[in-house]
Amino acid sequence: MAFTCATGKHRRPSRMQRSSVRAAGIAALTTTGVMATVASTPAFAAEPTPEQTGLIPVVTAGESVAEQIDDQVAVQKHAAFEEAARQAAAKKAVEEREARVRAAREAERKRLNTFVLPITGSYVSTGYQASSSLWSSGSHTGIDFHAASGTSVHAVGSGTVVEAGWGGSYGNQIVIKMNDGTYTQYGHLSSLAVSVGQTVTPGERIGLSGATGNVTGPHLHFEARTTAEYGSDIDPVAYLRTHGVNV
Repeated sequence: MAFTCATGKHRRPSRMQRSSVRAAGIAALTTTGVMATVASTPAFAAEPTPEQTGLIPVVTAGESVAEQIDDQVAVQKHAAFEEAARQAAAKKAVEEREARVRAAREAERKRLNTFVLPITGSYVSTGYQASSSLWSSGSHTGIDFHAASGTSVHAVGSGTVVEAGWGGSYGNQIVIKMNDGTYTQYGHLSSLAVSVGQTVTPGERIGLSGATGNVTGPHLHFEARTTAEYGSDIDPVAYLRTHGVNV
């Protein structure tokens, strides 16, 4: 009897064929009880360990990321707190600096508006409108402050010097136009420390007392006027008191 051989190469079964064969084999084993025996064996029946499934690495990685996020949030919160504190400190410093500037300006404004005695610690030795033949007008046009020759004479307030030099019977004199529009005059000086056009502030030394001009002894003659000229005098005591000076 002759045998006929198939022509061509042997081919590997297809995937569908292999799956069918495998399924048939498993069915056969199940039928014979072999598969049931394998399933009942503890080594095969036990649940797969976490290491085998890869769950532990996944959980660990998740916790690590969460911790990093928490750390970043904490760092950001701390940075935000520090920035807020820095801004608050900067704002406070600005406010304090502005408060100091305002206080300094207010103090300077008050100082410039303050009036003082022309000679510190002195007193009036001859009053306003006192009668005597010593004065050409027949009465005193100002007040005299007791002062030894060479005593510092101060501007009674803020103003601008409009006269500084020889004033006839007043000797060496200074006339200042005050910031409020009035004028003050200082006579019989032994020396002058200011010049015309110079601005002065309360208490600034403008010269030294003396006995120049028509006098009987050293003192300071002080007048308050409505103009820079002789004859416009007003009560100098009332003038100083109006500006807060205790005379």
